[in-house]
Amino acid sequence: MEETSPKYADKESIESLIKKLHLSPFTPFSQDWEYTSADSSRVNEFITYYEKNKLNNKEKFTLMIVIISSFDDYLSKGIGTEDIKIWNRIKQNILKDYKLHINTIIYWALEENDLEDCFAVTPYIREILEQKSCN
Repeated sequence: MEETSPKYADKESIESLIKKLHLSPFTPFSQDWEYTSADSSRVNEFITYYEKNKLNNKEKFTLMIVIISSFDDYLSKGIGTEDIKIWNRIKQNILKDYKLHINTIIYWALEENDLEDCFAVTPYIREILEQKSCN
């Protein structure tokens, strides 16, 4: 039985997404590929791919990490003007596949930390946890 929410991206899903989205190669020296492959200029493209293509759960899991990491970079650069629009698309997809992405949500939420010691995306991710705790 496949784990409900993986904790780490696997080599198979990484290699699949590299081919499908023309992402940076995975090498024996790659560390945290799903984070280093983030690209703030492609965040909308990644979301659209997630929404419109048939992906298995491991590919969805890995791609969502790339999406959130790309959005975090987008927010960190402070040059974007579509933060809420992009976030609403990401949030909708996370909520749709919530059980699959719970470990990713926990990672980015950094619940034990003050917001000033967190990722730029952390307040957005915490919004999902708050919404789910109210349901």
